[in-house]
Amino acid sequence: MPIVDPRSGEPISATPEAGAQQPSQQQAQAPADSDLIFDVDRSNIQQVLELSTRIPVLLDCWAPWCEPCKNLMPVLEKLVREYRGTFLLAKLNIDDNQDIAAQLGVRSVPDVKLISQGGLVDQFQGALPEKEIREWLGRYFPAPEDAPASPEELAEQALANGDTDTALGIYQELSQQYPEHYAYQIQMARTLVSAQRNDEARALLDALPPEERDAPAARGVRASIEFSEEAPSQDDLAAMESRDDSEANYLRALRKVADGDYENGLPGLLAVMKSDRAYGDDLARKTLLRVFDALGADHPLTVDYRRKLFALLY
Repeated sequence: MPIVDPRSGEPISATPEAGAQQPSQQQAQAPADSDLIFDVDRSNIQQVLELSTRIPVLLDCWAPWCEPCKNLMPVLEKLVREYRGTFLLAKLNIDDNQDIAAQLGVRSVPDVKLISQGGLVDQFQGALPEKEIREWLGRYFPAPEDAPASPEELAEQALANGDTDTALGIYQELSQQYPEHYAYQIQMARTLVSAQRNDEARALLDALPPEERDAPAARGVRASIEFSEEAPSQDDLAAMESRDDSEANYLRALRKVADGDYENGLPGLLAVMKSDRAYGDDLARKTLLRVFDALGADHPLTVDYRRKLFALLY
């Protein structure tokens, strides 16, 4: 799809003549920012609507006094560059263009509208995190093959590699950038637990608004903190190596859960429940329920072991 000038609607670069040598993919130049990103006002709004019949336009309605707008705009600019002209980014300052904003029904900013064929296709309000914007764009456009990892993906990769410092740095930056997106603070608390910094994790959870503090995600992190504090040390495990009683088997399973080895910890808890339901006043079942909280209701292990627990009980 050719890149067109939003002012004239004409292609920015001429179509190559037949037989002309084409540059290789490596030689091809990415479109310039001025080709992809432009301001909208009274002088060109009609041309932008007409332009959308040829290429979709992402309209970012913003205001100079809006802090979330300042966080969102660089993300949108990054994505439009990454998509290389699959869509264009038009920026509307609502303070300078109040009549246009009123006609578009803008009530608060940031307000991002996807316009195609001269009409509204979809929109979102607020400074969504990059990952959510990528998911939103994915409804309409195929993701670039060489798209870089999102900050959330980089944090997850760092955690998988045991690099808690890098993950913490990413979540801290995201929390500062999106202070009302409490999932980042919860993820930061989860990472602190992985780094064995339980007191800091607990303090971070305690500072959340009540509705977030009591939600399943935060409760799951609290459960992880409790597992790590309740589980036996490696020395304690070594001391009970020859034991095959309910207590020893329960503590071995709990240690695996505390270490994040849920795939081996959950079968151990279920086995204790099968063999000795009375142990610790039904402790194995109660711990299974806490693990489900820690993993989240949609986690595959939660779904699988809820089914197994139900089958065992009924």
